[in-house]
Amino acid sequence: MTKAAVTEILSNKELSQGRNIAIILGASLFIAAMAQLEVPMFPVPITGQTLAVLLVGMILGPVRGAAAVVAYLLEGLAGLPVFAGFSSTSALFGPTAGYLLGFVPAAYLAGFIAEKSKHTILGLTVAGAVSTAVIFACGLAWLMPFVSSDVLAVGLLPFLPGAVLKMVAAAGIAYGVMRK
Repeated sequence: MTKAAVTEILSNKELSQGRNIAIILGASLFIAAMAQLEVPMFPVPITGQTLAVLLVGMILGPVRGAAAVVAYLLEGLAGLPVFAGFSSTSALFGPTAGYLLGFVPAAYLAGFIAEKSKHTILGLTVAGAVSTAVIFACGLAWLMPFVSSDVLAVGLLPFLPGAVLKMVAAAGIAYGVMRK
């Protein structure tokens, strides 16, 4: 399949309902696969999920991107081992839940900003930064009762270098895919 064909499929908003569902479910499985790229840390691991969420939002757009994340979360809630370390339901109630729940608005915002900026590299970078900030805000708010130390020291600072790399990578990849 050529790059032009992929771009046409992903940008066509008038796809059949079945094709849209297939794209959304495929994106949710991509997020699940990226969740398994993990660097174990306590209380929250570093994973490839955030990169996947940014890409899904930027490439699929706000509605399909957020729908893919909702599908991903529902898969985990149903007991499928889609979260980091092949975990499922427990991740939605532990220290990582805030980050996971923050993926929904983050994917929506990534898609919304990407579309409004016409998928320029600057716009995609801004989309990544805003979406990442939302993930951290949701994650840190949820994490507070789980940690006895400074929440920023355990839930933000160790993740910032990787977050910047993921934002830049997502912007570059999305730009390459969406460029016509």
